[in-house]
Amino acid sequence: MNFIRTIGAKTLDFIRALGSVCLFLGQTLAQSGTAPTRGRLTLRQVYFAGVLSMLIVAVSGLFVGMVLGLQGYTQLAKFQSADVLGYMVAASLLRELGPVLAAILFASSAGGAMTSEIGLMKTTEQLEAMNVMAVNPVARVVVPRFWAGVLSMPLLASIFNVAGVYGAYLIGVQWLGLDSGIFWSQMQSNISFDYDVLNGLIKSAVFGVAVTLIAVHQGFHCVPTSEGILRASTRTVVSSALTVLALDFILTALMFTE
Repeated sequence: MNFIRTIGAKTLDFIRALGSVCLFLGQTLAQSGTAPTRGRLTLRQVYFAGVLSMLIVAVSGLFVGMVLGLQGYTQLAKFQSADVLGYMVAASLLRELGPVLAAILFASSAGGAMTSEIGLMKTTEQLEAMNVMAVNPVARVVVPRFWAGVLSMPLLASIFNVAGVYGAYLIGVQWLGLDSGIFWSQMQSNISFDYDVLNGLIKSAVFGVAVTLIAVHQGFHCVPTSEGILRASTRTVVSSALTVLALDFILTALMFTE
């Protein structure tokens, strides 16, 4: 009975948390009409969330592409199919690895920072002060960060993809001696914009909504103590990673299965 009671309690907690996130998303979208009047705030958050994450995303993409190029060439050479290395790497990055890994990196860097920043504002009672001054904290604090994350995520995923393809080019062509023309021509003839590139961008945009929503929700509803901020930041990273992987499966099943 205790086991069943525990499972029921965990299920109710999950449903309650999911409902809280959905209601918070509704609040954020309802206040998003004020975003154009706070364009400078949104651009500032794009800089902090997106521009400052470019380096880690680009470097990670470069090394992921190099590993894909090395492993892919080694395995494809066994079947005399090394010529399709460029297509294999580009398809893997555009469809799966680029959006997923960029979203997880974004959650661990910018997402955790958003949670900590909003949690610190709650701890120092800045959010309460905004309410006293008749300033909606959701519109002033949450909305710019939310849309900054949504706008930054597809761009970061694109940077990850470009860096990954270049890393595979360095390994496959410059190091292992694959013909450069074959590398690029296979990619150009088999990768389509609608099926590969556009679906990858849609994935990254959905991941951006999920990761940023979790980050601002955890910060806005954290316990206003140093330990509460730390726990909220940890929950942001863990929940974002699991959510991204679950959404990736759902979107892949909808987009790439016939």
